[in-house]
Amino acid sequence: MGQIKVTRCEIEGLCVIEPTVHRDERGYFVETYNQNDMKEAGLDMVFVQDNQSMSAKGVLRGLHFQKQFPQGKLVRALKGSVFDVAVDLRANSKTYGKWFGVVLTEDNMKQFYIPEGFAHGFYVMSDTAIFAYKCTDFYHPGDEGGLLWSDPEIGVEWPIEPGTELIISEKDQKWLGLSDTFKFT
Repeated sequence: MGQIKVTRCEIEGLCVIEPTVHRDERGYFVETYNQNDMKEAGLDMVFVQDNQSMSAKGVLRGLHFQKQFPQGKLVRALKGSVFDVAVDLRANSKTYGKWFGVVLTEDNMKQFYIPEGFAHGFYVMSDTAIFAYKCTDFYHPGDEGGLLWSDPEIGVEWPIEPGTELIISEKDQKWLGLSDTFKFT
């Protein structure tokens, strides 16, 4: 046990997790998930689905969430590098609408835990990236929601290099901003 370092972020619930990496002349070994270590660190979630995606440089996916069946996600880059972002959508949170981002790479092996109640997205900074997600609930078709990745109200500072052509799905280009998506009365 004790094979992970957990850094709690300024937005409550978000955590950057750094596993212990054992390196030698053969390469490395890393335990990417251990339920006991997570529980010891105060992270007592149960995962029910694993997903993996591959994306080219300049791909921006998100900002996604599920409406009725929210998912907690433990994400990491298996190959390449991504800038990963979570936006707080918890209506009663003191950080509602705020975002946090972290660079996840195959070299730093950091993981990012995003609990239920957040929108999630990422931007690919390397030539390609393979990205893995462990989810606390199943994907429910028809339950997906999203926020516009460039919403000035949220103000995510994506590290997009000048001259990089963004690749964004048609669906992700049509999401509305935070205030238009969530109208509290």
